[in-house]
Amino acid sequence: MNYRTKAEFFYRGITQGAVEATEVIAWADEVVVSAEKTEDWMINISSSGPDDRLSILTQLNTVPGTADQAELAALLKERGLS
Repeated sequence: MNYRTKAEFFYRGITQGAVEATEVIAWADEVVVSAEKTEDWMINISSSGPDDRLSILTQLNTVPGTADQAELAALLKERGLS
């Protein structure tokens, strides 16, 4: 799964109340550790606090790439989102 797909999932999940900021931060922590090259958005989300929802949403919008719509739909469905 690409980063953009996951970012879109998290964005929708946070805005619909099905995902907590701490889950997104934990994901960013994992991405920072495993990525060949760290990017600003990774570090910015990873260093956010659990109350920084607006900042996290802003950073999720900066994740480059194109979301895989099939994977995104599957992730959303797992959480009961649309």
